Order: sequence, then structure tokens, then C-alpha cells
Amino acid sequence: MNSILITGGTGAFGTAFTERLLNDGLATRICIFSRGEYRQFCMRQQFKDDPRLRFMIGDVRDRWRLTRAMEGVDIVVHAAALKRIEVGFYNPEEMFKTNVDGATNVIEAARNAHVQKVIALSSDKAFQPVSAYGISKAGAECLFLAANHNSGEHGPKFAICRYGNVWDSTGSVGPVWRAMLEDGNDAVPITDPECTRFFMKMSEAIDLVLKTIREMGGGEIAIPQLPAYRLGDLAQAMKAKTIEIGLPRWEKRHESMDETRCSATARRMTIDELRAAL
Repeated sequence: MNSILITGGTGAFGTAFTERLLNDGLATRICIFSRGEYRQFCMRQQFKDDPRLRFMIGDVRDRWRLTRAMEGVDIVVHAAALKRIEVGFYNPEEMFKTNVDGATNVIEAARNAHVQKVIALSSDKAFQPVSAYGISKAGAECLFLAANHNSGEHGPKFAICRYGNVWDSTGSVGPVWRAMLEDGNDAVPITDPECTRFFMKMSEAIDLVLKTIREMGGGEIAIPQLPAYRLGDLAQAMKAKTIEIGLPRWEKRHESMDETRCSATARRMTIDELRAAL
């Protein structure tokens, strides 16, 4: 990879992905495209103003800005999204503007800038969705897959990496519960102790994206084989009491990656494994 752009580049994945690219010398130019000026400042400090980095303030809702940011870029990793499920329930129109209209903008900007490959990050919630977030990600997947058929012979190739919440990423259950316990709470809110969720390390998420970049021909949905854990087991591993609050209608008891991979039937992580992950 000569030049790569990461939308949502200041998020948890974007920051970790950038670190891997820099440490392994995988790109000569890395453009961080995001809305957060302070997070960009923090990344500049974290990576000591590495000369391979470029920073551009912008929103995926702005197609013109995206096109300008992609000039001279070979690879785009599209990680920008509104992801909070409860936020999508109350603000679906805003979630669709970023996750669906933003996907269209990324596709058109990549065509206009003559990008070679685009990898879009998706979610297990896009499969048989029940939430505005899941519906928006399912729509984005449809757009990226269809783009392979209508971009022309020399247009960009598009692929998808679909996985669940990355362990310990921003806003995920692990760090949220940990912060509550550190604040002196002895109990954490739990929707249903029988809920299961897929477990994926950040390093595995990065490996999947890099593998897709290397091997994609266009039109793939890369889906990893992942273990899963019970929320009740996670609370036990953290030595936390729980307050059951009930499962809202915009969440599933069990997540699925596709027809064959469901968190209820995936290999179940032990409490000792969860403790080690903490």
C-alpha cells in the first residue's frame, strides 16, 4: 500500500490500525479523515508527528470533502459510523445520514478520485437487523456490494469486513462496566445475563482488514470465526453484581454473523478466559 485513507480514523479501530501501519511500515502515506479536531491533535501527539501521517477534518456526509481527501489515495478503509444502538433508536434519521448516505458518498468519492480498493467495516447487527443501526449497516453493505457492478471496468473494487463489537473498544460493555466499578459501584446494569456476544480482539480486527486488502477481488463479505461469551459470565469474571434492566426491543438476545454463525452456538468462552481478557 502506497497511500491509504481511514474514515473515522481517530476512533478506536482507526487509531489501532494506524499504529499497525506505522509500526510495520505498510504505507508511505496515511490520511486520517474525521470530524474530531481534538482527537486528531491527540493522534499527532501519540505518533509524534510521524511524517507519514496526514490529518484532514471532514465528515462522510460531505462528498466534496471526501473526494478531495481521497486524491492520490490507493486504499480507503471506511470505519466512520454512528454506532450507538440506543442513539439510533431515538435519532434514526441522523444515523441514516452518516451510515447510509455516508456510504454512498464514500463510493462516489472513491470513483471520482480513482481509488483502487475500498474496505467498509460492518457489524453483526447488519444481519437480520432489528435496530436502526443494524438497518443502516445492512443498507450500507448493499450499497458497497452493488458498487462492484456499476463502477466500470477500471473503477474501485469494494469489499466488506463484518464483525461484532471489538473487545474493549470505545463504548463497549467491558470498559463501561469497568469504569462503573472503578467509580465505586458494586453492581452493573445488565439487559439479560443469558445474552451472548461475539468476542474479537482489536489485533484480530486489524488482521482481517489487512487480509481483505491483500486478497480481495471485489464483492466479498469477510466474516471471521469468533468465540462468544454470556453477559452473566462477564459480570462474574469482573466480580460484579448485576441489576437486570430487561432487553430493549432494539437489541437481540443473541447476535449472528450469517446463517451459520450465531453467538448462541459459537464456542463459549470460559470465565477464566474472560478474566484473562480483562
